[in-house]
This record gives sequence, structure tokens and C-alpha cells, in this order.
Amino acid sequence: MDGQFKRLLLQALFSPSSAALGRALQHHRINTAPVEHFLPLLPAGLKDRARLLDNTGNLTAHYEQLREQGWRWIALGDRDYPELLAQINDPPGVLAVRGDVAVLNAPSIAIVGARNASADGLDNSRRFARQLAESGFVVTSGLALGVDAAAHRGALAAGRTVAVLGSGPDRLYPPRNATLANQIADQGGAIVSEFAPGSPPLPSQFPQRNRVISGLSLGTIVVEAAIRSGSLVTARTALAQGREVFAIPGSIHNPLSKGCHHLLRDGATWLESMEDIFNAFGEFRRALESCDLIRDGGKPALLQHLTSGINSLDMLQTRTGLPMNELAGQLADLEMEGWVERVAGGYLKCSHASRAS
Repeated sequence: MDGQFKRLLLQALFSPSSAALGRALQHHRINTAPVEHFLPLLPAGLKDRARLLDNTGNLTAHYEQLREQGWRWIALGDRDYPELLAQINDPPGVLAVRGDVAVLNAPSIAIVGARNASADGLDNSRRFARQLAESGFVVTSGLALGVDAAAHRGALAAGRTVAVLGSGPDRLYPPRNATLANQIADQGGAIVSEFAPGSPPLPSQFPQRNRVISGLSLGTIVVEAAIRSGSLVTARTALAQGREVFAIPGSIHNPLSKGCHHLLRDGATWLESMEDIFNAFGEFRRALESCDLIRDGGKPALLQHLTSGINSLDMLQTRTGLPMNELAGQLADLEMEGWVERVAGGYLKCSHASRAS
């Protein structure tokens, strides 16, 4: 069975209980276990219906159509599965991804907020998203109307963004953001869904979507939110995942400021400027300030991100924020020039490079 189709098949089997598949994959290797091996692990509610096929009765047709659109499937345990997302307690077992899969492992900040945001809220979302993208962050959000869409558009003006769906890859919601979704995928970002083809945007699936938004991100910014809102659910999920939460203060007369004020009272980081974000991620800022290949004096800047031990590619990407292909190219140059040595598990800094540091 084709590995990609196998991943889609498991996604269809377990959807919408993707976390159950994630738990199963933490104990079983997807590349060696047959699909039948996972069937006894289906949650009770799914065993009776175990629908491998969508309502057209032809999952294979959906598979071919989605592949033609650029979708692919990655499973927990795959090399390119997002490292931060794998660390949460309930990671999705399989993700459908359209766009650049590597962007899911780049340093990301989530921006969430109200669908009926004020003009100030929309402006703040666009402004912070653009500044984050200019500073090297990927901006992650949920493709919803209001704050989410503004965040995606702000990020696209200067960099990359990731949109996480609360529906299947063939049921993009809301439909009016289809053009925006295409722009995200075409400009180096990605569209992500843990749900099977044919899955509609059910209300129960959006809290699941929100844990992926925060799980992909180092921190979550709440722009505007009512006390009872999905944005506050995302913020609380981020806190439970051990991630940073930022909230933008607003007018006491704006009901959509109440959620942010509530978060601030509970210990969220006050957000007025990019300095507030950089203060929370000082190491990332230092990495950004030295991402050029050559620093003054002719020493490669990448060297300062290598410790005295073995440096894995994943750790170097986290420290530098560089795309994996660019990082690999720079490391290849450093190896040819004698600055680093490639060993099992990563790279070692050569002795003369350590003395130069």
C-alpha cells in the first residue's frame, strides 16, 4: 500500500478522534505496522462505523484529487512531523498538509481573536503579523474571518503563515477565504488539517483545531476576545502546553477586550510592541540578529549556534530559524571549508572554529 494512502486511510479511520491515533502511533511505527494493526485501537464510538470511505464511497478518488491539489499526509513519528506539535499531550496522529511542510518546523507565533473584531483589532492583527513575519517568525492562525484572516494577510505581506482548518482538506471553511488559502500555500506557507476528507466544519472540531494552532507555536497572541470564546480556549490550551500567551489590552468599553483583560489578570504577558515578544524570546532574537552567513571578521555567523557537542539539524533549525534547505546548504559550505565535521546525529564544531569563537 502506498505510504501516503496508508496515512490518509488511518486519518479517515480515526477522524475525528485524531488524538487517539496519535497515542497509538506513540507506541507503534506506522511504516512497519499494517493498517489492520490499528483497528483494535479505534475508540469505541468509531468501531461500529469505521468508515474508511467518505460519503461518495470512494476514498481513492479523494486521494487522487487531493494529491493533484498538492496535499500530502504526514504521521506522528515521520521525520517532517512538526517537532513542537509532537510534544503536546494529544498530538494529531496524521496531518494533511498543502504547501511547504518544512514551514511547520520553523519558529512560529499564533495570532487568534474575534471573528467580529473591531477596526483596531483587525489593524493590530495585521500589524503584529507583518512585524513577526519581518522578524523571521511564521504566523499561525485558523483561517477564520476577522482576526485570523487579518493575521494571515499581514504575514503574507512580509513572510510566511500557516492556516489550521477545523474541517477536512476538501471542505475549506469559510469558503470566502479560499483565495486567501491559495495565497498561503503558494507563498511558502501551509494549510493543515487533522480531519478526514468530507469532514464538515462541526463546532466540536474547533477546540481540537485550536490545540493544533497553539501546539505548532512557541506562543499565542490574543488580539480581541469575548469572555466565552474560542480564542480564550486556544490561550488556555497554550498555557496547558507550556507555551507563552500574550494579550493586547483594549478599551474597557469594548466587550471584545474583556477576554484579553481576563488573561492579563491571570498572568498573560502584556503586549503593546514587538519588544514584549522579543523579551519573552531573547534567544530567538539573538539568533535573528546574526543569521547572515558571514559576520564581521570573516567568521561564519552560523558557527555561534553550534555548541561544543553534537548539534542535530532539528536543534540548529530551532536556534537559527532558517528553513531546513537553507540551513543544510550553509552547513555543507561550512563542512567543505573545514569549520564543521558531519558525524552520526549531526555536526561538530572543528577545533579551530572553537578557538575562533
